[in-house]
Amino acid sequence: MATGLAGLALTLVLALALAACGDKQAQTAAPQGAAAVGVITLQGQPQQLDATLPGRTRAYLSAEVRPQVSGILQQRLFTEGALVRQGQALYQLDDRTLRAAVDSAAAVLTKAEASARTQEATARRNAELVKIDAISRQAFDESQAAAAQSRADVGVARANLETARINLRYSRIEAPIAGRSTLSSVTPGALVTANQVNALTTIVQMDPMYVDFTQSSTDLVQLKRDWEAGRYQRVDGNQARVRIRLDDGSDYPHEGRLQFAGMIVNDTTGTVTLRAVVPNPDGLLMPGMYVQALLPTGLASDALLIPQQAVLRDLTGRANVLVVNAEDRIEKRPVELARALGNRWLLDSGLTAGERVVVDGFQRIKPGDKVSPQTVDLRAGKSAAQPPGAPAQSDAKTVDINAPQAGASR
Repeated sequence: MATGLAGLALTLVLALALAACGDKQAQTAAPQGAAAVGVITLQGQPQQLDATLPGRTRAYLSAEVRPQVSGILQQRLFTEGALVRQGQALYQLDDRTLRAAVDSAAAVLTKAEASARTQEATARRNAELVKIDAISRQAFDESQAAAAQSRADVGVARANLETARINLRYSRIEAPIAGRSTLSSVTPGALVTANQVNALTTIVQMDPMYVDFTQSSTDLVQLKRDWEAGRYQRVDGNQARVRIRLDDGSDYPHEGRLQFAGMIVNDTTGTVTLRAVVPNPDGLLMPGMYVQALLPTGLASDALLIPQQAVLRDLTGRANVLVVNAEDRIEKRPVELARALGNRWLLDSGLTAGERVVVDGFQRIKPGDKVSPQTVDLRAGKSAAQPPGAPAQSDAKTVDINAPQAGASR
């Protein structure tokens, strides 16, 4: 019995010794290295700065068609919504009274010309008779005045005939410009009057198109201060290319050029109006559309950009980033952000070129921790040198941090 108890005790001692050895080996095999984090190295680069401004499209040319004489509309000669040529007939009015007016004016001119010939002949005869005192000087003067008056009557009659002919031509209403017609507001049989308020139709020329957009006077003043301080290089307004973004968020495929920048601030809205000319060969833009204009406002020659995912905010809303210092330890660094450029921030202050900023692995670290920095290729979404067994990098993808990208408004 004693021998059995001694054997059981020996077995328990051996089991405890083996367990202690296993725990020691496990502790030895457990990793004691620093946490792996994804970082990027800041590099200065030229960056174009854009202002995103709201705007409306406007027709390059627009003409409201109105009658210049009164009459009954006989016929519409164009297809609504179709392209029309300059001078193309659009409407035909009943022209019978106008033709009669032309005939009447022509008859009055013929009568005036006949009377003028008679008066001219009398004046010539009296001019010869007055030389030999065959008539009085008063009779001579009266004949000369009658001849002059007859010539004036001929001029008036000729002008009235030309007016009647013009009115007859106005009975055929023509397109003043080339472009696309809109709906007709009248139908055959309607009475129209000269220079009426309501237009018969409107013709618009849509290639190219105007885009009128507005910019806050406050932003303009701040932009001028940035130019004067040398923070941004000024973009030549005469060469500024304007990109257009449609209401659905898609980019319009053709760039425009800035044509006009207003110099007067609207006292109601506090904005300045600018205008760009944009090609519209496909007719995608239509008058009255809401668009956004991306206007280049400056060039930052040595900009520092960081992904938005690298920015953390404290309870006060202040922006901070985690930086890996030369000793591979985490530092919390407050930063000033100038503006958003797509999915990146343009830095105003707080960091310098060459510093390493944490973009992945925040949940495993805190300020002061020793880390193992792994360079992240944000286009591929993984570290350039990821060790075996390291946690996978975040699937959130962004564009290449070093690739230039157009900016957005402040």
